[in-house]
Amino acid sequence: MSSAPYSEEVLITLLRKKNEEAFRYLYDHYAAALYGVVLKVVNEQELANDLLQEIFVKIWNRIDSYDPQKGRLFTWMLHIARNTAIDMLRSKTYHQQEKNQSLESNVHIGNSIQMSSSMMVDQMGLKNVLNMLSEEQRMLIEKAYFRGYTQEEIAKELQVPLGTVKTRIRNALLKLREILQEKRT
Repeated sequence: MSSAPYSEEVLITLLRKKNEEAFRYLYDHYAAALYGVVLKVVNEQELANDLLQEIFVKIWNRIDSYDPQKGRLFTWMLHIARNTAIDMLRSKTYHQQEKNQSLESNVHIGNSIQMSSSMMVDQMGLKNVLNMLSEEQRMLIEKAYFRGYTQEEIAKELQVPLGTVKTRIRNALLKLREILQEKRT
């Protein structure tokens, strides 16, 4: 396990140079958080493990496309993780596999995943931060970022205009940012 502390700027520079030690550091320090997000979306441990490997390959291959002006490295990696998980859920292959699983195995898997997924979120401290949001904001963030709903799907389910959903999600994200900044100080 790599223990050399890297600043974000140095880490990005080393990753762009394809430094394997920096990549091990990245994996060691961010894999658990990304796994928790992916598991929350796909609700299946084995699939989440497979996707985590795919996500780190994408990060390795796409690091040159990361723009520090648009946000932090972790935020960029979260977007890759979330989008990869959602893409898998929407794929035809995934739907075919789901149809072929027996009901008994789905019930057993579902119960164990719910426990491990919520434990992972608790370890990340994310649950505590989300609980600081209003009930509506928390629900919107969970649907949009952990359950893979599109904004259009949320608007349809809540029977509100798409623009309203976009505004409410943006406000929830701003509130999250405010909470996280307060926690840093």
